[in-house]
Amino acid sequence: MIRNGIAGKSGSGSGVPWQFTGSSSGTSREGFSPRCRNNKFLITMTTVNKATPSSKTDYTRWRLKSERGRQTWHYLETDEQLAAWPQTVYDKYHLGIDTGLPTLPEATSNLEAARNGLRFFSKLQLPDGQWACEYGGPMFLLPGIIIAHYVTDTPIPDAWKVEITNYLIARAHPEDGGWGLHIEGESSVFGTALNYVVLRILGMDPDHPVAQKARNRLHQLGGALGSPHWGKFWLALINCYGWEGMNPVPPEMWCLPNWLPFHPWRWWIHCRQVYLAMSYMYSLRRSHPVNDLIRSLREELYTQDYASIQFSKHRNTVAKDDIYHPHSPILDVANEILTVWGNWACPKFLQSYARKHVYDLICREDENTEYCDLGPVNNPLNFIARFFTEGPDSDAVARHRETIKDFMWMKHEGMLANGTDGVQTWDTSFLIQAVVECELTTEPEFQDMLINALRFLEDHQIRENCPEMDKCYRQQRKGAWAFSKRQQGYTVSDCTAEGLKSVMLLQKTPGMPQLVNDRRCMDAVDVMLTMQNSDGGFASYEPIRAGPWLEHLNAAEVFGKIMVEYSYPECTTAVVTALALFRGYYPDYRRREIDETIKKAVRFIKNVQRPDGSWYGAWGICFTYAGMFATESLALTGEHYNNSDNSRRACEFLLSKQMEDGGWGESYMSSVKEEYIHHKNSQVVNTAWACIALMNARYPDREPIERGIRLLRERQQGNGEWLQEAIEGVFNKSCMISYPNYKNVFTVKALGMFARQYEEGKAPRH
Repeated sequence: MIRNGIAGKSGSGSGVPWQFTGSSSGTSREGFSPRCRNNKFLITMTTVNKATPSSKTDYTRWRLKSERGRQTWHYLETDEQLAAWPQTVYDKYHLGIDTGLPTLPEATSNLEAARNGLRFFSKLQLPDGQWACEYGGPMFLLPGIIIAHYVTDTPIPDAWKVEITNYLIARAHPEDGGWGLHIEGESSVFGTALNYVVLRILGMDPDHPVAQKARNRLHQLGGALGSPHWGKFWLALINCYGWEGMNPVPPEMWCLPNWLPFHPWRWWIHCRQVYLAMSYMYSLRRSHPVNDLIRSLREELYTQDYASIQFSKHRNTVAKDDIYHPHSPILDVANEILTVWGNWACPKFLQSYARKHVYDLICREDENTEYCDLGPVNNPLNFIARFFTEGPDSDAVARHRETIKDFMWMKHEGMLANGTDGVQTWDTSFLIQAVVECELTTEPEFQDMLINALRFLEDHQIRENCPEMDKCYRQQRKGAWAFSKRQQGYTVSDCTAEGLKSVMLLQKTPGMPQLVNDRRCMDAVDVMLTMQNSDGGFASYEPIRAGPWLEHLNAAEVFGKIMVEYSYPECTTAVVTALALFRGYYPDYRRREIDETIKKAVRFIKNVQRPDGSWYGAWGICFTYAGMFATESLALTGEHYNNSDNSRRACEFLLSKQMEDGGWGESYMSSVKEEYIHHKNSQVVNTAWACIALMNARYPDREPIERGIRLLRERQQGNGEWLQEAIEGVFNKSCMISYPNYKNVFTVKALGMFARQYEEGKAPRH
């Protein structure tokens, strides 16, 4: 039940699960422990039964604001604000409140079921033309954001405190009370230690049942001493771990000649940008001053007396259940050498020069992304670096205090951190393509929705390259689309491809406005043609800059394939299909290069197919996801079940995984183990992907596809939506992430394709 208000702002009684005495405008530097009775900021917790939050904010007061792609949640404090800003259907949907949408007439055909899905999903479109959603899953993102608030003395709104606490309570392991790397993972030291710190910063008493249970689990795992590299770093920033206990992250690495094969500019962009800011602060070795809370946390996080710990002996101490990618002997030797280098050999002038160089790169990252930064790990890191260097009143710090809000998301469980500042471009592009597959682009009831989506994509194509992009090691971006919004400013190969496809498909539809001119479409192609790798495939943000041997230097410990870019069948298919569509509309533009690029890319798709007929998916779970993309590439070159061994083997693999109810269900462990592992239940998203793949391949037997389509129809709700099931996405093999719009997009696409390919029970349309 939704309770009213925060701190008595609305209705009767307080909506917060604790009471504030004294100033509550931000995170106090004083302690939160009940052992510190002289605090000016005393928090008294109400009792929470097991893992149930004692209260919530008033969900009718939350609003999602969208400003040219920027998504932020706001809690309205006054009745005047409520009257001026009514709650929308999309607000209610994302908050888990009854939307009041009507039950639609029961669909009598697959195409009508697709229409019902679109009728529902169209109600979730934001005013600027895009679709929003939760992009959560990783459990190491909130700690960085909250620790950044704490270290920089940035006030945390009371509503955030309540709902972040509620989210962590809801997502605690139901048996042991800890937290894992992601929401479906087992408890780990990394997840449990950092999220415990978050609860304490937000004001939870250490004797609260949730805190006690989490702390017990942390101690069972060996305590925070077993934190992996990134966990040690965050704890060191709040003075709950000794910097000498971290394996080195020397900024001097960035001063090496660029031609060296292990220079950081060659690393995968997410790894590179995280370690960029980490290296700066590792060199500073600056921590938040000790206060009562920190003294208390030092007692709570460890199984031994904090003063007795010799942190320098624990650089390689990592809990066994946390390690996904163990250290290589090469990394261990490098760490020993760099430790000696940093402690005794590195000249002070070189350290100072390296810090200045790294700080310049941090500033360039902020400026090139309008302070959004690449994502919710390097954003708070850059925030802290700018705070340490320029002070609390600088313009950079003010801008970071604003943009860090972009990563926060509200849902029925509380407030979480998204994996980026949204999925705006990505999901909007897929929705457009689903409508195209259904051949519904000219139906009047969907015209406004599609025009608004087109306007959004037009607005968010990146129009210029980064200034001095070679100095900050950035990929060409003029003409590209980012994953989220234009301001974030990072080229992504498949986002550019899906964005371009969607624009071209819509603009070739009668009655659609022509918003993106020919030159801008060509700019997008120019970007993609710079990104093909030597193996013919396409990576995510940049072409591959170093070989997989660099994984021997993977220091993160909890992720796989984090050091360099790789070619992916998903990204490759997106680019191939976009180039092929473009070639049809603009047959004379760079034709020779486009033909050769497509030829090499399809060859890559074939080469990475496994002997069992499958492809490993790096960005979705897992083999069903990659299979959907790869079979589309094969179909593009006329290869289908009846004339292609690759296509035939792909179909046979997928059919061997179909479940008794006609659906497909793939566990996230498929991604972790790199082998197909069934989920205990079929999933609508996996089912849609598998059906699309079989239809891409023109599998001649309608019956197995129809069984999957029937399952999609059976699970569609009366208002046209599909309900959330298991998590859908993944990155770096071991960490899962949510794509909740997939259940309302790929289902529609699958239904539309089936309706288009099969007419009155006849064979597939060729």
